[in-house]
Amino acid sequence: MERTLSSEIGAHQGGRVRLCGWLHHQRRLGQVSFLLVRDRAGIAQVVVTDEATRAEADRLVAETVVEVCGVVEASDQAPAGFEIHQPSVSVIAAPADTPPFELRRRKLPAQLPTLLDHAAVALRHPQRRAVAALAAASAHGFRASLDELGFTEVHTPKVVAAATEGGANVFPVDWFGRQAFLAQSPQFYKQTMVGVFERVYEVAPVFRAEPHNTARHLAQYLSMDAEMGFIADHTEVMAVLDRVLAGMLSAIGERARPALELLELELPTVPERIPVVEFRHAQHLIEEATGEPVVGEPDLSPAHERWLGDWARNHHGSDFVYVVGYPMAKRPFYTHPSPADPAASNSFDLLFRGLELVTGGQRLHRYEDYLAALGGAELDPYRGYLEAFRYGMPPHGGFAIGLERWVARLTDAVNVREVALFPRDMQRLVP
Repeated sequence: MERTLSSEIGAHQGGRVRLCGWLHHQRRLGQVSFLLVRDRAGIAQVVVTDEATRAEADRLVAETVVEVCGVVEASDQAPAGFEIHQPSVSVIAAPADTPPFELRRRKLPAQLPTLLDHAAVALRHPQRRAVAALAAASAHGFRASLDELGFTEVHTPKVVAAATEGGANVFPVDWFGRQAFLAQSPQFYKQTMVGVFERVYEVAPVFRAEPHNTARHLAQYLSMDAEMGFIADHTEVMAVLDRVLAGMLSAIGERARPALELLELELPTVPERIPVVEFRHAQHLIEEATGEPVVGEPDLSPAHERWLGDWARNHHGSDFVYVVGYPMAKRPFYTHPSPADPAASNSFDLLFRGLELVTGGQRLHRYEDYLAALGGAELDPYRGYLEAFRYGMPPHGGFAIGLERWVARLTDAVNVREVALFPRDMQRLVP
């Protein structure tokens, strides 16, 4: 008999099915026992009235891997309105120990560090599985949206000879006796590939050795990067990002609807026009509203990002807001300056619910501009990168979205580690 998933048993009403999964929970009421069996599609209820089968089931502990064969009957009290009767229950694999959590509870009764220490079990909890389903659907929507726009997926090295953006925030590794680094981003490579495919994207881990131990930072995270050629300026990049965000949300609605319902989440909408505020104007707004002296500062603090998030919601009804024109002093060397104001950049941050989600913009594309931007820097680490510009590159730009940060904002998680499968930070290297 072929296996039937828990979500499919209703299609076999009156017939026999074979269900395989984990014993999520069981309860005994008088002369009847109820087994809840969890598989990748959900949870099915099994009704046991035979005394011998009940006695065997009583010996099973939670998370025992079982096979159940029985007859499907309708029931208003069962998940999705159907349950399995007259079952035979076989053990496929028995746990060596009792699980550290009761996965049957609506929320896991443990603090985040304990959940992360026992991630192999904690991730089985329906709510934590649902969060992972949102991430998977988001990545699918990112890819599908860009595929539709003529982008090509690429895969670039994660061990590099030099830091992408300079500085010391890189992880050194021993590469056969030579010093190398874990890649901070695919920035150099995706720009190079614009000269090959014009439009490219990558979904891959990046590594940041930044000494941050905050609720919004990870040392390794999943970056969803895109780069596109033949643009007029950064606003064309923003227009593509708008479509990507809408595609990600659409994919969640289509592919992760049960996860949304379980988590009781309502997805945001991408406005027809996401509000845009110029960096210096944003500082004036913040200063006028809070009295804090922020005009002239080179960047926005997390508190100021939250203020702008509230401003966008209250004045524009949007969970998203673009901040454009950041000072060149706070942007990487490859950022294109604004033709109208060389001290400002053709770059942007997208804030989502008061938190920076995306950084992007237009890049330099002329070889001589790169030589000027690098100034007196040692050119050897950049020679492979600069070669692309030596032989002609079109105006181009791109952006990057941190997947974990995106999911954390969707779910209103207090700590980004809540939505990472196996987070890596300053303290955590296992599991």
